Amino acid sequence: MIVTRRFLFASAGLLAAPAIARSQSGAAPIRIGEVNSYTAIPAFTLPYRAGMELALAGINAAGGVLGRKLELLVRDDAGRPADAIRLAGELVGEQKVDILAGGFLSNVGLALSDYALQAKKLFVAGEPLTDAMVWEKGNRLCFRLRPSTYMQAAMLVEDAAKLPAHRWATVAPNYEYGTSAVKWFRQLLQAKRPDVTFVAEQWPALGRIDAGATVAALAQSQPEAIFNVTFGPDLTNFVRQGNTRGLFEGRAVVSVLTGEPEYLDPLGEETPEGWIVTGYPVQSVTDAANLAFIAAYRERFKEAPKMGSVVGHALITSIAAGITKSGSVETDALAQGFPGAVFATPFGPASWRAQDHQSTLGTYVGRTALKDGRGVMTDWRYVDGAAALPSDDLVRSLRPA
Repeated sequence: MIVTRRFLFASAGLLAAPAIARSQSGAAPIRIGEVNSYTAIPAFTLPYRAGMELALAGINAAGGVLGRKLELLVRDDAGRPADAIRLAGELVGEQKVDILAGGFLSNVGLALSDYALQAKKLFVAGEPLTDAMVWEKGNRLCFRLRPSTYMQAAMLVEDAAKLPAHRWATVAPNYEYGTSAVKWFRQLLQAKRPDVTFVAEQWPALGRIDAGATVAALAQSQPEAIFNVTFGPDLTNFVRQGNTRGLFEGRAVVSVLTGEPEYLDPLGEETPEGWIVTGYPVQSVTDAANLAFIAAYRERFKEAPKMGSVVGHALITSIAAGITKSGSVETDALAQGFPGAVFATPFGPASWRAQDHQSTLGTYVGRTALKDGRGVMTDWRYVDGAAALPSDDLVRSLRPA
């Protein structure tokens, strides 16, 4: 079922409905238990929560799903897998949620996916990017929304392969997301450019980068181009030290996520120009779906949305579409009904791919630039997630039967 624009974007008055809604028709609400790293990654997760609230209010104002309101129960895992599992257990065992959702860090998302399989609850992962979630460690009850590390690497490789650089270095946080992103970027780039070599790798601890030492080590290897996977405060520190020490002068940089407002805005005047990035050029998009979403979000929250806002909104609409197609909130019915479900997002329609439960939501690829003292994305294009997905044969070779 295609979710209509009315389903996505209600009027400003209706959008003021409470984010945690109780059924007014007498039918029990459909309960979504959402676990995320709110205190650990607030720059992304707070806009993400706002996006969920916006979608929830619009859906409930339009009558809910299967004649029932949606109810959102939110928990904070502080970026710790053990806490995420404990909180998911409380949501399933005590709160009797119908569906589990959320996750930011890849290791937390994998832990939640494993717990949900054992607890026999459908889990919809919004943000975790590791491919293991839908491939090596995929299961019938786990679905993932955002473009994966493979997909984002594939999008960036199209431009990276056109660079004259032969010698590459990489810098990425030393956990599942970082290692997955580097693996796929290397494989996909070398498939297009057999002449490319990787001369250095840096693996700083997440949230604890020694940016000076990292920059010095990269410079010593004398790369012609750098693939960057750091984000958040680590990215800010890396860019500051790289600017100070001249690391980026005369070198191309290809960077995952850097064009997202959550990570680009804090760079301000320090934004390096000309990086090839994935992100969200919220200030310059012109398509109807984005403009409607931005207007509704501004009306409710008095600020522009961020990428987290898009992910949170799409998470709720994708769950609503999956439930509608399933016709039930029983776990087995959801597992059979979600594959192939089509849902509306601020970036346009997307669907749940049956082969691996990866959504076809895409993202934007462009270059960083400075405008009026702030970082922006220029020369951008939207890449449909369906165009960046691997072949069915590759998925079959990686995903357990």
